[in-house]
Amino acid sequence: MAPPALLRATAAELRRRGRRSPLPLPALSSLLSSPSPQSPASSCPDPSPLAYRRHLITLRRCPRPASASAFATEFPYSRILLPSHFSPASPLSTSSSSSEPADKASPPPAPLTWVDKWIPEAARPYAMLARLDKPIGTWLLAWPCMWSITIAAMPGQLPDLKMLALFGCGAVLLRGAGCTVNDLLDRDIDNKVERTKSRPFASGALTPSQGVGFLGFQLLLGLGILLQLNNYSRILGASSLLLVFSYPLMKRFTFWPQAYLGLTFNWGALLGWAAIKESLDPAVVLPLYTAGICWTLVYDTIYAHQDKEDDLKVGVKSTALRFGDLTKYWISGFGAACICSLALSGYNADLGWPYYPFLSAAAVQLAWQISTVELSNRSDCNRKFVSNKWFGALVFSGILFGRLVS
Repeated sequence: MAPPALLRATAAELRRRGRRSPLPLPALSSLLSSPSPQSPASSCPDPSPLAYRRHLITLRRCPRPASASAFATEFPYSRILLPSHFSPASPLSTSSSSSEPADKASPPPAPLTWVDKWIPEAARPYAMLARLDKPIGTWLLAWPCMWSITIAAMPGQLPDLKMLALFGCGAVLLRGAGCTVNDLLDRDIDNKVERTKSRPFASGALTPSQGVGFLGFQLLLGLGILLQLNNYSRILGASSLLLVFSYPLMKRFTFWPQAYLGLTFNWGALLGWAAIKESLDPAVVLPLYTAGICWTLVYDTIYAHQDKEDDLKVGVKSTALRFGDLTKYWISGFGAACICSLALSGYNADLGWPYYPFLSAAAVQLAWQISTVELSNRSDCNRKFVSNKWFGALVFSGILFGRLVS
């Protein structure tokens, strides 16, 4: 035990130093740990008054630690009472230090789309349901229609601009109707998948009855477009509704829902030709339709790799799960079949030479997608999927210029 005189001197120094800065812990510990002359284990002689004075001089000369904080005057004994890894919170802050990693881990907010900026709040869930904020699906549905209408044009002439506009509007409506049907049937699955749990039905923004009413509105507008076509096209167009309504169920029964989507999304390859010619030429439209199906198997398999972990959890199927580690081999084969079918269709339609350089550029774009996609990276899968609008644009440009010089 320290002598009483030493304790009194230490207490006096603590009172004096506490008003200015915290007492250095090394000096205090060395002082208090000095062996007592009364301790039987100690071999030190009895401390003299001169030794006490040396201790006080040491206390006065010991420099203030560089790590002392700005709040030292409010926490004069924090270095003694608190663990070394603990730093007292600022009295001006109400948040704990543990909240900082949580803030860093939180994902950045999604960028605002034109739907968020321009659509009224009451109509925003319906726009999201129709995927107006994600136009890539509309492009993928519209391109086979545009290919077919353009390839059906007279040699040396531009395609029918009215038909292009009608089919463009029809692509927006039919794609929106297909998404509405899909979300209605999958609302119990979407809330279990990370990418889809914010959709209007899964999040509760819309009720199923509201969705059915919106679906009726979309189909009514689509009927208005269909009635402007010839009778042959009306029958052919109406028959596609069977595919539209049954597609969302395929992922429950088969590992090939992407092939069924190809049958649905490329129906415009048949319908566009029929709208111009009032008939079907199998030598031209069947290779074009086959090319579209193979193209869909490429881009939608890449797209499905975003959800493969969630699909396994909820028990739905896809070609991403079917192909597994062999995905790139499979989609390379479908990509080659797509290009060959497009070449055959253009040859049978007597398209001019400009068609083939553009088709070669489209083949390069498709090969780039397949060779560089990181199937375990969701953002890269989505990036490659979205890039297919440029593949469709290259094929359309080739058909357009090929028809103008034929």
